Amino acid sequence: MPRVGRKERILEVARRFFSTKGYHGTTIRDISEASGILSGSLYAHINSKEDLLFEITDRGAEAFLGSLRPIVEGPGSPREKLRRGLTAHARVVADNLEGATVFFHEWKALSKERREIIQRKRDEYESLWARIFEEGIEKGEFCGRDPKFARLLVLSAANWMYQWYQPEGPLTPEEIADRFAEIILSGIAVHKEGEG
Repeated sequence: MPRVGRKERILEVARRFFSTKGYHGTTIRDISEASGILSGSLYAHINSKEDLLFEITDRGAEAFLGSLRPIVEGPGSPREKLRRGLTAHARVVADNLEGATVFFHEWKALSKERREIIQRKRDEYESLWARIFEEGIEKGEFCGRDPKFARLLVLSAANWMYQWYQPEGPLTPEEIADRFAEIILSGIAVHKEGEG
């Protein structure tokens, strides 16, 4: 098996174990046995178990950033960007459920320096969402009430999808994102005449 293929296989196995047993609950032996590689030989492909965690979380961060950045920087109204942003987020989660689980759950197990790298990327992702809300307020498409909490609500709903999304379920990631967007943009309260 070529070196690149083995590295990807090791990452695939690590994702599976980290997403089910957690980073601290997974041993190098678990990964090597499931990969079909002796523990000693595993170190020809990686330096440490933490290298695997960092690569998985960094790929996750880059997938989220890469999917949202062109939406935020591209054409469209803030409402359209919010819808497309939710769809992109849902697609990243759905396409990589194990990786998303590791990204959301295990990244804090990284050493301080690597955790800070991932934190900066998470902050950048949030700031891209903040731009959608700021633009929506500026253009009069979103109300100016609590844009920070509106952003946190959207991200909390979208981020939690990895916990309950079933690929064989009745809705596609796009349909889920569309329902989220509809509820977020229209609200849940019935506005009676004379109410603001």
